[in-house]
Amino acid sequence: MRTVLLAAGLLVLVCTQPSGARVLEVGPGRPYAQPSDAAAAAADGDTIRIAAGTYRDCAVWRNSRLVIEGEDAARTIVTERTCQGKGIFVITGNDVVVRNLTFSGARVPDANGAGIRAEGVGLTVEGSRFIGNENGILSGGQPRGSLIVRDSQFIGNGSCERACAHGIYVGGVALFRVERSRFVGTREGHHIKSRALRTEVLDNEIDDGPDGTASYLIDVPNGGAVLIRGNRMRKGPRSENRSTAIAIGAEGVNRPTPEILIEDNSFVLDGRYRTAFVTNHTATPAILVRNRITGSVQPLRGDGRVTALPPMSRFAVAE
Repeated sequence: MRTVLLAAGLLVLVCTQPSGARVLEVGPGRPYAQPSDAAAAAADGDTIRIAAGTYRDCAVWRNSRLVIEGEDAARTIVTERTCQGKGIFVITGNDVVVRNLTFSGARVPDANGAGIRAEGVGLTVEGSRFIGNENGILSGGQPRGSLIVRDSQFIGNGSCERACAHGIYVGGVALFRVERSRFVGTREGHHIKSRALRTEVLDNEIDDGPDGTASYLIDVPNGGAVLIRGNRMRKGPRSENRSTAIAIGAEGVNRPTPEILIEDNSFVLDGRYRTAFVTNHTATPAILVRNRITGSVQPLRGDGRVTALPPMSRFAVAE
């Protein structure tokens, strides 16, 4: 009986391991000197482990189900170079995870360079930093795709040298969720811009700071389902667009917009001007619940209501 159970256990273990998956080690004295070397050798399902160091490199990741992880985000830095005129990492594979890396200084001729350019279906970014890029992350519009960002930092990204670039700019994916992340000092563009069918912004810090020149804190220009919950937000004295902090539908509503729920956030206006916390250009009522607002701020412009008590809501965070 013990022999049978052991054999069954080994069979389960073998069946749950990705077939042929490898670990590719990157860094000085390791099999692959640069991330781009590992990208050229990778196969579906591989894990790429990047040692601490500064890599003046860029890479195109074409395979799916990759895990690309640095040793430590503060000490594992990929910088200066861009690939295909797009970004430092260009990810065309599906269901890729990136964690514990810093991306800095992405610049391209059309001023739309990104720390990560996401072009596949399904990208998760965890524990990473994006510093001084044109876009921190720029995601394409895969209609079945998703972008999930957790526990990451976006510092001093953004540009409107030509078309505007942003902290995160998401195309028409099915789901965009950012949680427990920090956005500070964005330049000219928005901290977060999402054209996703569903946008969830949860438990983040979004702060212009004293020198940030960002436009909106959050821009959802085409509508879609919206959940903004538990964030700490501050609009600064040098903001280049003082009209509102959160804009929904400002470029024309062409997404189904079943619900807009904005709850349990804090917002501080740190500037000598008036602004709106939320401007809703859609016909879907925006529901504002238990938000703490400081400064000369109109809570809501457009359809909706402001209440201290939570309404019965169909909206739940997707798992």
